[in-house]
Amino acid sequence: MQVPIDDIIVRRRIRKDMGDIEALAESMKQFGQISPIVINRKNLLIAGGRRLEAAKHLGWRTINAIISESTGELERLEMEVEENVQRRDFSMEEVAEATRKIYRLKNPGFFRRVWDTIVRFFKRLFRIEG
Repeated sequence: MQVPIDDIIVRRRIRKDMGDIEALAESMKQFGQISPIVINRKNLLIAGGRRLEAAKHLGWRTINAIISESTGELERLEMEVEENVQRRDFSMEEVAEATRKIYRLKNPGFFRRVWDTIVRFFKRLFRIEG
């Protein structure tokens, strides 16, 4: 659900260093908000402080959020920590593989371009969606 950013309450958080908010904001500008933030019924931020800051940086008025039934300070703190501890960055090999695949998709070879042209032609000819 979309929640007005001005309605979200941010109290003292464990994360002090927000890192490169501009890079995250650029990602959100290009791809949208991939993961919602988490708030409780009183609009208190539980998880997603960096996403919230990036949305503010972009001038967004609302942000996609999930409402958690979090009941107390202990559970909210555990959720904030869990979200940040359980994620895992890509290895250098995984980043390199992804970069190669993105490059190939953005720069298809001659035969791929010919094949894609043939497929588009027949889809138009037979009025096939997708």
